Amino acid sequence: MWDFSVGAALGLMARTAPFIVFRMLVYAGIAVAYVVLTAVGAGLGWLIGAAGSAEFRATATGIGGFAGFGLTAAVLYMLREYILYVVKAGHIAVLVELMEGRPIPMGRAQIDHASVMVRGRFAEANTLFALDLIIKGVLAVTVGLIQGIANLLPIPGLDTLMGIIRGILRVSVGLMDEVILGHIFRTKPADSWEGGRQGLVLYAQNGTAMLRNAAFLTFIIYGLTFVIFLVMLAPAAAVAYAMPGGWSAGGIVFAVLFAWAVKAALIEPFAVACMMQAFFKVSAGQAPDPAWDARLASASGKFQELRSKASAWAPRPAI
Repeated sequence: MWDFSVGAALGLMARTAPFIVFRMLVYAGIAVAYVVLTAVGAGLGWLIGAAGSAEFRATATGIGGFAGFGLTAAVLYMLREYILYVVKAGHIAVLVELMEGRPIPMGRAQIDHASVMVRGRFAEANTLFALDLIIKGVLAVTVGLIQGIANLLPIPGLDTLMGIIRGILRVSVGLMDEVILGHIFRTKPADSWEGGRQGLVLYAQNGTAMLRNAAFLTFIIYGLTFVIFLVMLAPAAAVAYAMPGGWSAGGIVFAVLFAWAVKAALIEPFAVACMMQAFFKVSAGQAPDPAWDARLASASGKFQELRSKASAWAPRPAI
């Protein structure tokens, strides 16, 4: 029915506990930064609004809160390369090591070990980030091709289920860039651009199988995220109520933010571990299909760019 083990994924989470704690600290820090800077912005707006009417003060408080929230988002946008390089790629690297049966250290040494692996594969963060962007661009096109295949499946009433199918595809795409990265760490190609190309072709030619696995995982992710949102709603509302001017709109916003932080720290790596298990299983022993390679090249300029970078790569001369 599906090609991954929930128990095995949970076991991987337990064995990479140092990275789970690290992720929790990073994403909790992001959530706190949003809350603090939003509160500071709302407070400044509340003070400025004291010079006018009650309506003006409420408006100034709201503008200040949104400005603080937006400033935080802008800063984190600039740090996205660092988060991908240090947090996500490092965790994927040690997960792959465990899935391949290789030992990894525990404690802080696990994070240091992962950093060495990532630097060995990607000397600079911007290289990994550029590859990740290209992979996401190709995946968006691949999903369209897979969705076209899904439309041909003999499922009664498929038209009424297309909304669910699109949701499943969004989950698949949201995880597959990290799964392709796992493929690169696993196969250790001489050129990571070529490794990314091969991973994308393998994903495309196994698209229906990966869609089936993503379907089951989608309900787990959405269900857990909704439960977390409900749990976070009360403390988030309390934080919003304590802000200057009682920024009532903040309750829902902060609940979503806290739920996202827990999802990114805990649910996302679990889901990636599941999808990596599935991808490694369904693609085992396969070579990239030239027909799918050509199909992706004709449908995606990003894939053509990836192929160009792979063909232009040459090993560095020994020093």
